[in-house]
Amino acid sequence: MTNAFVINGGKPLKGEITPQGAKNEALQVISAVLLTEEKVTISNIPDIKDVNKLIELLGDMGVIVERVNEHTYTFEAKDINQDFFLSEAFKSKGGGLRGSIMIVGPLLARFGKASIPKPGGDKIGRRRLDTHFLGFEKLGAQFNYNPENGFFNVDASNLQGTYILLDEASVTGTANVVMAAVLAKGTTTIYNAACEPYLQQLCKMLSRMGAKISGIGSNLLTIEGVERLGGTEHRLLPDMIEIGSFIGLAAMTGSEITIKDVQYKELGMIPDVFKRLGIKLELRGDDIFIPAQEHYEIETFIDGSIMTIADAPWPGFTPDLLSIVLVVAIQAKGSVLIHQKMFESRLFFVDKLLDMGAQIILCDPHRATVIGLDNQVKLRGISMTSPDIRAGVSLLIAALSAQGQSTIYNIEQIERGYQHIDTRLKALGADITRI
Repeated sequence: MTNAFVINGGKPLKGEITPQGAKNEALQVISAVLLTEEKVTISNIPDIKDVNKLIELLGDMGVIVERVNEHTYTFEAKDINQDFFLSEAFKSKGGGLRGSIMIVGPLLARFGKASIPKPGGDKIGRRRLDTHFLGFEKLGAQFNYNPENGFFNVDASNLQGTYILLDEASVTGTANVVMAAVLAKGTTTIYNAACEPYLQQLCKMLSRMGAKISGIGSNLLTIEGVERLGGTEHRLLPDMIEIGSFIGLAAMTGSEITIKDVQYKELGMIPDVFKRLGIKLELRGDDIFIPAQEHYEIETFIDGSIMTIADAPWPGFTPDLLSIVLVVAIQAKGSVLIHQKMFESRLFFVDKLLDMGAQIILCDPHRATVIGLDNQVKLRGISMTSPDIRAGVSLLIAALSAQGQSTIYNIEQIERGYQHIDTRLKALGADITRI
């Protein structure tokens, strides 16, 4: 029997909530500890499955991992067991975790070879890994796929800096290539690099370890290879997807919520996109305060045409928050077109929202038009299953705003990305029970 959440919705919430450390940053910076034999301390690590699995994987490889407190770990990658990468244990663990691809760049850079099982993870359309592999190949790595054991074997004994134009501005792809390039011989230039705050954080951490990286925050990175890297301390940013989720939650449930310590300057256009939906929010120190509001009205474009919200590479709007925006628009006044450009099956959870009474037209796998109910009609609670991390939280927000009882199954998907979400929402007054 898998776990499920039972939610009695329709109640306003109130209080303070602190976002967890950024999941997507964690997967990158924790992988980066493999670049040095010295001790690296990382704090504000979220306690979630995907991150814990990666930490466990590092331990299995021979990294000395110590948990200093709930959210701080030290890592010392002195002796790495190279044979582990061809083991069944690595295949089952590495194969089930998308983040495991992130260890390839550092391993290639430091040891000149790696093996990696074909990866798995979220079902949100085809997430290609070509960007990673093409980047490594340009640096001089040789790949051989072994269909019998399902592993890629990589030889990178002679990585050389080069000019790389990435075929897409993939965050993990950029991070992986950066980690491989910091120890390569000569200068590497990466154009069309992703420039998300997570990636800026990784580059700043590598710089403190002794890497020479310029262009941080832009889409053109220049990396001068160095001989070796040393230890450092690093603190993760708060998770911007959680922050966006909580803004949406406050609006949809008509709640007064304060989101603590958000690192506002790193949120890019996220607050503005929620303001476009008519949500009031104010910055108090480094906290976002959202007042309880009965109505929020979606802006139109200046010529009066319907608002479109689409995802784009940073500093554009992150695709991870489009599902949240879609749900929040259900109770807004006005209409909005949600255009999910990057992934082709992330909008398929709207059928559950339709069952709850939402007015949504799914135009195609990438676009949905939401016709806001303006709180004239409440959603009704239903039983549903979470298809992926972000849709799961969107359904959770919908359930908290709905009248009656909802049950969400497959909550493992939610918990891959959000730590102790039920206890944290209970603290705000949510009626949510785990069964």
